[in-house]
Amino acid sequence: MIRWDTGEDKMELPVIFEQKMKEMLGPDYENYLASFECGAYQGLRVNTAKISVEDFCRLSPYELKPVPWCSNGFYYDKEQKPAKHPFYFAGLYYIQEPSAMTTAGFLPVEEGDVVLDLCAAPGGKSTELAAKLNGTGLLVSNDISNSRAKALLKNIEIFGAGNVLVTSEPPNELAKRFPAFFDKILIDAPCSGEGMFRKQNNMIKAWEHNGVEMFAGLQRTILKEAVAMLRPGGMLIYSTCTFSKEENEQSIEYLLSLDDSLHLEELPMIEGFDTGHPEWGLTNNPDIKKCRRLWPHHINGEGHFVALVKKDACTEELRKDSAYVFSKEKLSKEAVSFIRSMSYPFDLSRMDVQKERVFYIPEHMPYVKGLRILRCGLYMGEMKKNRFEPSQSLAMFLKAVDFPNVVNLREDDDRVIRYLKGETIELEAEKTADCREGICLICVEQYPLGFGKLTGGTIKNKYLPGWRWM
Repeated sequence: MIRWDTGEDKMELPVIFEQKMKEMLGPDYENYLASFECGAYQGLRVNTAKISVEDFCRLSPYELKPVPWCSNGFYYDKEQKPAKHPFYFAGLYYIQEPSAMTTAGFLPVEEGDVVLDLCAAPGGKSTELAAKLNGTGLLVSNDISNSRAKALLKNIEIFGAGNVLVTSEPPNELAKRFPAFFDKILIDAPCSGEGMFRKQNNMIKAWEHNGVEMFAGLQRTILKEAVAMLRPGGMLIYSTCTFSKEENEQSIEYLLSLDDSLHLEELPMIEGFDTGHPEWGLTNNPDIKKCRRLWPHHINGEGHFVALVKKDACTEELRKDSAYVFSKEKLSKEAVSFIRSMSYPFDLSRMDVQKERVFYIPEHMPYVKGLRILRCGLYMGEMKKNRFEPSQSLAMFLKAVDFPNVVNLREDDDRVIRYLKGETIELEAEKTADCREGICLICVEQYPLGFGKLTGGTIKNKYLPGWRWM
């Protein structure tokens, strides 16, 4: 029985889990045990919708090593703290476990696609899907937990995505609303988390409490609803962070049994990756080898399983896009003036006003009434008496060149941190001369952080309180 010291408690693997892993790994089991002596790997993924990988590498203050299976993923040293850097607040990267980068990275999203991330919180996969869409198409990000969906929304908005619908619904409710609707679906399924034992010791206690059977049943429920939402010709990627054959190969066999038009697609074989194992399924389907297993003793990352499934195309068009219904409220003249002052080509006909709040609705947005919605499109801001108050999400959506009044600060300027803490900041006389009084976009190295209001050399802070540097 393996035990290790976490600093406070001595943890041990459950005996039943050890027996199962010995059966699965055979002589390789000892190498798996040895991986617990290594620390977990830290990773970040560049937001290519805001900055190119090459530019980020030039700008980055960290020593980075590429993640072999993710072109915009990097390892960083565990002593570094990238979540405490202004570039993180500017949405230039997302902190993500390296193995988890496979899922969204391996889903072949194309610009213009309508994409669903079904179990999306906290947003690691959704942010990459949004970057791939590059402002086109539509991303529906859903999580059944409303509290977790709030964290999901924050991460999506930090990344600057505006072509989004963020919901908090059970999969069966979405399936009723969106039959054969999505070009691509991502399911990072709830699982027993065996692949995360090294990184998160508390997963062991959860595993002992829940086992794998509960999660295997939950996964099948999710997959059944997801298949109904996938368009003919569409693709679905499924992943877990567990080793259990019941939650991996056997869940994929269940998925394939739901529809004869489904078949597995081959995934990249990177050094250290393993195939899926047909012998761990129920039918010994040889196509299971097209899946990929990531073992922590073979790669620099935690345990993961990924499978890509395609639904055969058909000649008839099945998706029926139900049109979004705009409200009858009108934009104020101040809102129109503010929106027109920006160089971004916003279409005023797609602005929707809901109780003085203004949203920019993507072209592919469906009819959404009745859904539990956290965000529908890009939240532009709020119409106030005699003025328009722009939102934090708008600031993150824009590029510096899009806004007519910009205050750009260097990365090492102490006013950057003070701004992120919600403090009032002062401008030097020469910089004040370059800016107009009124609403200004605060940037770090030309990357937006949020809005402020400049008056006589003093910037009143408009940074969203819930996002502040703590």
